[in-house]
Amino acid sequence: MGVKLKAGVLGAGHLGKIHLRLLHQSNKYELLGFFDESPEVQQQVTKEFGFHAFPSAQALIEAVDVVDIVTPTLYHFDLAKLAITNGKHVFLEKPITKTVAQAQELIDLADKHKVLGQVGHVERFNPAFLAVKDHINKSMFIETHRLAEFNPRGTDVPVVLDLMIHDIDTVLSVVDAPVSKVSASGVAIISETPDIANARIEFENGCVANLTASRISLKNMRKARFFQKDAYISVDYLEKKVEVVKMHDAPEDVGAFDMVLENAQGKKKRIYFDNPEIPEVNAILMELECFADAIINNTAVIVSLQHGLDALDVALKITDLVEKSSQ
Repeated sequence: MGVKLKAGVLGAGHLGKIHLRLLHQSNKYELLGFFDESPEVQQQVTKEFGFHAFPSAQALIEAVDVVDIVTPTLYHFDLAKLAITNGKHVFLEKPITKTVAQAQELIDLADKHKVLGQVGHVERFNPAFLAVKDHINKSMFIETHRLAEFNPRGTDVPVVLDLMIHDIDTVLSVVDAPVSKVSASGVAIISETPDIANARIEFENGCVANLTASRISLKNMRKARFFQKDAYISVDYLEKKVEVVKMHDAPEDVGAFDMVLENAQGKKKRIYFDNPEIPEVNAILMELECFADAIINNTAVIVSLQHGLDALDVALKITDLVEKSSQ
């Protein structure tokens, strides 16, 4: 069975309830309870699930080893700071904080108090992404589409920070080079802030990523495509499907059923399809349990506070450009 980390959840909204259920069923955590600012939510969650409701955030923080913060972003910094200065490990939903300066302060504090932090960029643990991430190598062009049907509940947050930030994080995780230039535009159609945005991220190694996010689409879509010298990789985060198409120089003797492309110079490439196995995992449970492993074994966190800051930094630059373009 091993060590179990005592955990508590701050924020018991839609996602907070999911975290509560998963921490409760995990073998790596002992869920001690939760705290929510709303007495009605506290009452309802206690009644529905039977989880212990703490009287305050401070009381919960004092009782646990790991604080799981699933509140609106506005409260992330203050709660994480309180937890870290009390010597507690912190799991923070995305985006990490409202500002880059706040994120940097949390990184410095975590370092000072010798605690770990992880940011909930859950697509890193999506089974489809896990299946192909080792195939993604030196991509030179990346295209992502994250489209959602309109939901008035989500319009208080810019579409870049709500949706596109998932793809910003995954792209930054696979491109081994600093960002050199960001350009973006967007349109506000129903909301006060842009509902659809497109961004182009250029990297110092020549890679270009073209990201589109919309919350006014007729259907949901979460797809990414990676183009590299001898391969094309497609990831469908929603349907948990992947395509890996690879090309190699064709041998002299090609089989009757081989698929071969020939360019104008007569160079032939043989195409073959790779079918990586897609693991059956719950992405949210996996990210929480990987964090537990990092704490228990003192190993690197997969999505660190620094990764959260990097994604936020790019997202805020895009948000700024998008809002200027839509005025």
